[in-house]
Amino acid sequence: VTDPLGLHARTAGMMVKKAKELGCKVMLAKGEKTADAAKMFAVMGLSVKGGDEIVFTLEGDNEAEAAQTLEAFLKENL
Repeated sequence: VTDPLGLHARTAGMMVKKAKELGCKVMLAKGEKTADAAKMFAVMGLSVKGGDEIVFTLEGDNEAEAAQTLEAFLKENL
């Protein structure tokens, strides 16, 4: 995460919205904690700070396309 503020409410909200649009299950992990990326409180519960490494796991019919969309979104917003 390159944003010094980390995954704060505004960016988390945008990311949750994007995860819901992708049409597949999106999970977010920080260390050993995981969260459903389509659920705001779950994402905020990870307390992602600037400089933290996060990992996304996608499951569904259009994983490859969804991964590219999510990657572009993250580069632009985080």
